[in-house]
Amino acid sequence: MEMNMFVHFGPNTFTGLEWGTGEEPEDIFNPTDLNCMQWVETAEKAGFKGIILTAKHHDGFCLWPNPASQHTVRECSWRNGQGDVLKELSDACAERGLKFGIYISPWDRHDPHYGTSAYNNVFLQTLESALTGYGPIFEQWFDGACGEGPNGKKQEYNWPAFFSKVTQLQPDAIMFSNIGPGCRWVGNEEGHAGETCWSMMTIDGYSPSHSPEIEILNTGEQNGHSWVPAETDISLHNGWFYREGEEPKSLGQLLDIYYNSVGRNSLLLLNVPPDTRGHIAYKDSLRLMEFRNALDSIFAHNLAHKGTIQADHTRGFGQKFAAGNMLRNTYHSYWAPRDQDTTAVITISFPEKQCFNRIVLQEYIPLGQRIRDFDVDIKDNDGTWQTIAHGTTIGYKRILCTKEITTEQVRIRINKSMACPVLNGIGLFLDDIER
Repeated sequence: MEMNMFVHFGPNTFTGLEWGTGEEPEDIFNPTDLNCMQWVETAEKAGFKGIILTAKHHDGFCLWPNPASQHTVRECSWRNGQGDVLKELSDACAERGLKFGIYISPWDRHDPHYGTSAYNNVFLQTLESALTGYGPIFEQWFDGACGEGPNGKKQEYNWPAFFSKVTQLQPDAIMFSNIGPGCRWVGNEEGHAGETCWSMMTIDGYSPSHSPEIEILNTGEQNGHSWVPAETDISLHNGWFYREGEEPKSLGQLLDIYYNSVGRNSLLLLNVPPDTRGHIAYKDSLRLMEFRNALDSIFAHNLAHKGTIQADHTRGFGQKFAAGNMLRNTYHSYWAPRDQDTTAVITISFPEKQCFNRIVLQEYIPLGQRIRDFDVDIKDNDGTWQTIAHGTTIGYKRILCTKEITTEQVRIRINKSMACPVLNGIGLFLDDIER
């Protein structure tokens, strides 16, 4: 999917808090002109494939009439207690073909049961309510935050029961948490995955409340037992909820975030918070369109298509695994050498010099993530090979940023791979967008 939109919306939108107290009156939630279709249209035009909504943040307020809670849109005067943000957004997503996901915080600063064993049953009822009646849910996002402090309430979450409930009600939903089990937190909210980023990680013996070290979340583990790819979450603003006067990140910042997340084998989950009207603000929408236009411009023309491509090893004969498959723009067409070949050299030669500063490599993920060390070389004016980039992992997509390079030949050397390397994409591009 590469990029999805996060939507933080709730009482905090109206109070200016990042973490609500749970004591806010229900009537504080009062969008004057909620327009979920505007969110969806903005997301679609910006190139997002799905939207994940904060259905319940830490304050406990539910954006749908959750029967397990008395702190919901049902208890507020907005739309005379008949409002349901989940329904409006899920319907809008379905109409425009975007996937719909739900964030539900296990921490609850309002519910009186929180801190007792009874709360786990309340949370299971909350999940059941949110995961039924709103169509397919593509991702269930579990936030691990809790700021109760040393003297606060202690809640022992029944994670196996929570996971089981999601699987029962939405068997195709990807579950996000520090350890997945569907996809993992990348270990920061700054917009970057590790330069080494494996989609594997060992989660045995851990839970969302007890996860591996931050470094492991960021890089994954080469020999991890589970497939738990990284998801990089960051906000378009400084905060997660909309604040009047806050400016969106610059185009340059967004491009850097893209290169350091999508370009490092991670999905990018970019938060775009609606304002008190219930609209995505004009300045935010404008910045997203600039971002989309920049990506479209940068990646419109793959300069590698102007050359001829060869590999020193190829599996079998004919075109099934030929090097040319890496330039076909067809996901399930790929190059592969023989099983015993865990190193390889791929060369692209041009009839005339090409100028680029972005190198894109893609492994064919249905056959796993394999490559663990590679170099990119170019032939200089003297006919000597010069290394311009080095990398460890590739995964679904790796984007290497270099200074502007002008050359007639490019060489990718795969130095180490856990099995024979399998690539379905190579690209050379020029980013000349003004920052």
